[in-house]
Amino acid sequence: MFSVTVRDHMMIAHSFRGEVFGPAQRLHGATFVVDATFRRPDLDADGIVVDIGLATEQLRAVLGELTYRNLDDEAAFAGVNTTTEVLARTVADRLAERVHAGELGAGARELAGITVTLHESHVAWASYERSL
Repeated sequence: MFSVTVRDHMMIAHSFRGEVFGPAQRLHGATFVVDATFRRPDLDADGIVVDIGLATEQLRAVLGELTYRNLDDEAAFAGVNTTTEVLARTVADRLAERVHAGELGAGARELAGITVTLHESHVAWASYERSL
């Protein structure tokens, strides 16, 4: 399996519901380094997994929908704890929609999967992997 990973970041505000979250139940900010890995079993006719430029643009666009926002106020997250895991799935799903819409180029339609990893810090991160 071949893979290409692109990286960006996002800064959000949010709070959590539930005793397990302790002080994070209060509104707080988070900055995530975000890696999006695109996978396919064979390279395309140009010898690539995906156009890195398009992958970078689309990751930036997806993160732009979340960055500098209080996720508690976003309708898409109503009633949802926006944990690192949930946000990784959200980014992966939104990237998958863009793949299917052709926004990463025609060759990207042959991708097998996407993994998105959100790094909370240098010692903690979470990932979500999905098929395409």
